[in-house]
Parts: sequence; structure tokens; C-alpha cells
Amino acid sequence: MMRFPARLMRGAPAPLGATWDGLGVNFAVFSANAHRIDLCVFDHSGRREVARFDLPERTDEVWHGYLPDARPGLLYGYRAYGPYEPLRGHRFNPHKLLVDPYARALHGTLTWSDALFGYRVNSPRGDLSIDRRDSAPAMPKSVVTNDAFNWGEDRLPRVPWDRTVIMEAHVRGLSMRRNDLMPVERGTFRALSDPRLVDHLLHLGVTTLELMPVQAFLKDRFLVERGLTNYWGYNTLAFFAPQTGYLADGSPHEIRTAIRRLHAAGIEVILDVVYNHTCEGSELGPTLCYRGLDNAVYYRLVPEDERHLINDTGCGNTLNLSHPRVLQMVMDSLRHWAVDFHIDGFRFDLCSTLGRESYGFDPFCGFFDVLRQDPVLSTLKLIAEPWDPGPGGYQLGNHPPGFAEWNDRYRDTVRRFWRGDALTRGDLAARLAGSADVFDRRGRRPWASVNFVTSHDGFTLMDLVSYDRKHNDANGEGGQDGHSDNLGRNWGVEGPTDDPAILAVRARVRRAMLATLFLSQGTPMLLAGDEFGQTQGGNNNAYCQDNPVTWLDWPLAASPAGQAMTAYVARLAALRAAHPSVRWRSFLYGKRETPAGLLDIAWYDPEGHPMTSDAWNDEHGRILGLLRSCTDDSGVTDTTYLIMNAGDADADCTLPPIPGEWTLLLDSADPARTGSVADRLARWTVGAHGVVLLGFTPDARHAKGTVDA
Repeated sequence: MMRFPARLMRGAPAPLGATWDGLGVNFAVFSANAHRIDLCVFDHSGRREVARFDLPERTDEVWHGYLPDARPGLLYGYRAYGPYEPLRGHRFNPHKLLVDPYARALHGTLTWSDALFGYRVNSPRGDLSIDRRDSAPAMPKSVVTNDAFNWGEDRLPRVPWDRTVIMEAHVRGLSMRRNDLMPVERGTFRALSDPRLVDHLLHLGVTTLELMPVQAFLKDRFLVERGLTNYWGYNTLAFFAPQTGYLADGSPHEIRTAIRRLHAAGIEVILDVVYNHTCEGSELGPTLCYRGLDNAVYYRLVPEDERHLINDTGCGNTLNLSHPRVLQMVMDSLRHWAVDFHIDGFRFDLCSTLGRESYGFDPFCGFFDVLRQDPVLSTLKLIAEPWDPGPGGYQLGNHPPGFAEWNDRYRDTVRRFWRGDALTRGDLAARLAGSADVFDRRGRRPWASVNFVTSHDGFTLMDLVSYDRKHNDANGEGGQDGHSDNLGRNWGVEGPTDDPAILAVRARVRRAMLATLFLSQGTPMLLAGDEFGQTQGGNNNAYCQDNPVTWLDWPLAASPAGQAMTAYVARLAALRAAHPSVRWRSFLYGKRETPAGLLDIAWYDPEGHPMTSDAWNDEHGRILGLLRSCTDDSGVTDTTYLIMNAGDADADCTLPPIPGEWTLLLDSADPARTGSVADRLARWTVGAHGVVLLGFTPDARHAKGTVDA
């Protein structure tokens, strides 16, 4: 057992956190308004406090001290002394053990208790009262770590944006129903690096795996009391520490091993990160870390009413990224994951919040400026969720260069078109062409539009064609949670059915929407499980369902129907990779001409005529033809013709009058059909709810600078 000195040595104010130097550990923590901070050391179980020290020095608002002979594995926490004056925004309470904001690992889990709150929960004075019970028995403990790891020859794959295919997935949900894995491995990063899962991603053509939150998060009290949990994880407790439940052996090195193996296969890993709020909730929430260290600095407070927190996130609080130390914490956390875990990029939850100053959203705010100039982070893939519930929070297209953005306009337009809505062809055209109306500014490229039809938030693809309305009863919120307008269509029966006609239409619409996704300019994002028909039973807000509702149904994936759809998605990804015209890296406006004499983009009606204003405004029109012809730097031209029929009947379409030969590359209504050839002026049957992709070979006299598509 370690012998502890009477007091700490002075130590250093940097780096923040607990840093082992081989001889001992330096502790440094920021608080502008604390009067004193204690370091509490615990035994290996985390149950018994074995030593307590005042941090002896304060430098530039950083409290620090050095504990000689301390080693990795040491468990600790902080207690902060200062004013408990909620009306002024101060909520110091030394009876509450606090997680180190820079903790790189946590030991144990939080046990909900009224002692976790800085005020007496049942007091008539509410949060103006103070609670003097010790919260340490209910708190997880921070862990001193050694991050040294043998990365070998690991290199970031750095997949070009125009070749990127993203899959959004949940670490636990990916493998919980994989019966070919050991039980201890299921739902963990160890399963993520299993060769069979890696092979599945490679078969699908996935280049980039986007993981839902893996930073240590809290399971909300109201969910635990209902027998539910926070499954999604958008409720961060510690920005530097991984969620312990995702580690089979408890070591963060398990994440590094998984990333190294995915990189070896050429697959990138992006983390979904939540820096807009923390798990401490509103002023009525628990005191776990940031609130106890310096509530008035870490959070945005209501001006002239500092008892209350600004809630631009809908989660009770908003991190104050306008403060340099809070901004530093976020940047240090991002660099920690990028440098110490070789992460390839980040998807920022509620990114509009991160760009909001006191006067509103600003694409030139401190967070964006610091991130874009960082020599490490600026080179990674950066993706914004471009909205939040706050005032002026919808900012699609307004994030700075270097960011891609989740494009909900793409999602909604594609859903409306394939549902059969009127007057959707014009908006669909813009989405197919990379949403230039949204993103073509400040030198941004089509890849800035992250195109998706489904994501974790909402229906799966199978549910989108099986339900007209949400079915969220299992969430225990009386059906009040989740979006009510999902733009879905059940095609005749709400939910499961044995009707072969309905099942056939549902399969056709799924294939059509998947084809639309992969054959659009922009960056496609596939929701894990959509490749084989994952269903959540109509639950469009399954954030609290850690069970087979959300776990990927691998037995279904192994079924004939699951295998067929998976093969179809793999084929779409291969077509996208083989044909640059469908993923062209620049916006197309029909103003450039290829060596074959074709415009780079053109739109046609079912008769093979260019679309007119009357055609665009025809509320009965359900068919759209898209010609794209692009020539790369070596002079090679790729030309494709995409025909989409959202109608309920097959349609005979005339191909554009261009000298040459058309070859069938894809017929989503009849995936087995391929290789058919037609000359110009030929008519081509496009099945109901179907997508056809044709490749073009010009006549020899027009073939300058072209190749057989």
C-alpha cells in the first residue's frame, strides 16, 4: 500500500488533469471562483477515501499539486470550496465529490441518490438550500492512466471526401446479438475489431465508421427509475474518458486496438461528440463535476438571473465555450482523442450551440476559429449537426469551410419523393446535385452535404416503409416523445404484414431510397442495419432502449432477404466508386461541356426532353431523368443517366437523344437485371417505385476523351 506524504508538493499548472511522469503524478484543475480545492485519494475499490490533500498552489486560476510515488491506477476525485450563492451563479459544495474534468478513465458507476445534489431535494427553498451529505459513496472515481500504446505502423486512412461512405453505428448495438462472439465481448470495442464485422463493413463498401457517443456518459435518473437507460449516450459526464461499459477488459487500450485494426483494413473511425451540454442538467440537476468546480464559468447563465442556466440545447444547460478555459477543455479533449486514439474525425452534436456567442450563432466564433487553425484537428473529418433547439438554432449550410453537415433537407425530400408526394421533383433535383443551393459558398464542395435518409434519431429504413406513425409506448412517455411527422408510408398495413404485394412494394421503395442515397452527389451516410432490414417496431426515438429493439438483428442479416439486400447495398457502393459522375467533387450547373459535347448535368422528362418550367411544376409528375457527364484531370469522361420513377405503375421513358449506346448498370425494381443495351432514342421501362442507372458509350466519332462507362 502506498504511503502518503503529509502534504503535496507544488507541482505545475500544466497540463491540466492527472499526469504521471514516472516518479509521481501532477494534479491540475481549473476553477476561477473556488477558495480551495482538495484532492481525495481512494483505495483500489473506490469505496474508501484513504487520503485528502489541499492543492497547495494556484497559478492563473489553475489549482495544482504533485503527489510523489503515485502511479497509474490511482483513484481520486476533487472537492471544491467556495461560495454557495445560487442567485449569483455559484454552487460550490465541498460535501460533493467531483470528477476531474480531464479524467482519462473512470472507475465504478454512479448510483443515483439525493446526496448527489448540491441542495436538499425536498427542501421548500429548493436549490437555494444546501445539502451536506457526502456524495462520494455514490460517485465514480477518476483514474490516473498511462496512455502509452504501441501503434506500430498505424496510419490514418485519410479517405478522400468524394470517396467516403459513412455508416452510423452504436458500439453496443453493433454486436450484442452476435452469437458467434463470446458474451463478454458483445457490445464492446473488442467486438468492433472482430474480423467478421470488419469484413462486413468492407463488403458493404463502408469507408468510415461513425460511432455514437463513447465518451463517459450518465444514465438519467428518471430513466433508471423506469427500468430504462440512456442507450444513445448524449449525456456526457467526462469528455476525456471512454464509457466503461464498452470495454470488455476495462482498459482504454481496447479502443486503440480496435482502431488500429480498422485502420489496417482502410476504415476510418469518427466519433459523435457532445460538447454542447453536460449530464448535470439544469440548476436543479446533480453536482458531479463542472457545477461543483465553477458553475458560473462552465455554464452559460441567464443574464441578470444567474440562478438559472441558459438551455439552448434542450438538455438543461449549455456549456460556455465563450470562456477560454472551457474552450481549452473542449479542444484538449478533441486532441486527446485525435492524438492518443488516432481518431479520424468528429461529428459534433448540436453544433449550432458550439457556434453560438451571447448574440447568437456566428460562423466566425471562437470555437470554429480555434478548431480550423489547429494543425491536427483541422486535417480531420469534421461534421456538424447544424441545428439546436435554441433561438436561431437551425443553421444548415452556415457552418464554415472545412465542415460537412448533416443535411435534413436531403432526408426529408427523398422521403417525400418516394412516398409519392406532389411537386417534389425540383427539390429532389437540388438534393441529387449536392444541395448547391445550401452549400455552394465560401469554396465549399458537394461533400459538405452529408446525405442520409435515416439516422439513429427516427425510423429505420424498414420502419419508414412500414409505419405511418410512431409507436413509442415502450419509452414510457405516453407517446409524446419523438417526431410526429416522419414522412413515412406503410403502403397499406401499419407494421408487420404477410401480404406479399405490400412486402414487395416496401422492398422496392427501400431499394429505391438506398439507390438515391448512393447515387447522389455529396457524402452518403447509411444507418447500420438498414442494409438488411433492421426494424425498431416503429419506435422513432429509441434513445432509452438497450435491448433487441435497438441491437442489430444479425439473424435477420443472415436470412435470404437480409443477404440479398446487403448484396444490393454493396453493389450500390461499388457503382458509386466506379462512376465519378455520381460523386463528382465539384458542383454541377449544366454550364460545362465535356469532350463528348455533353453538358456536365442535365434534367429530362419521361419523353427524353429537357425539363421545362411547366414540367417542374407538374404536380402529377413522378418521373425524373438526370444526365451527368464529368471529365477528370486525365481527360477520361464518365457519363451516367439516372431515371427515378416514384409512381405506382411502370413507365416507358425515352432516353436522351445522344449518339451512342446505353448499358444498364442498375435496375432497383429488378436487381437481377443488368447489362442490357439500348441505342439512343430507345424507350426504357422503369419499374414502379424504381431507379434505373445507365452508363453511356458514345459513338466512335464522338468518343474523344471518353471511355466505356
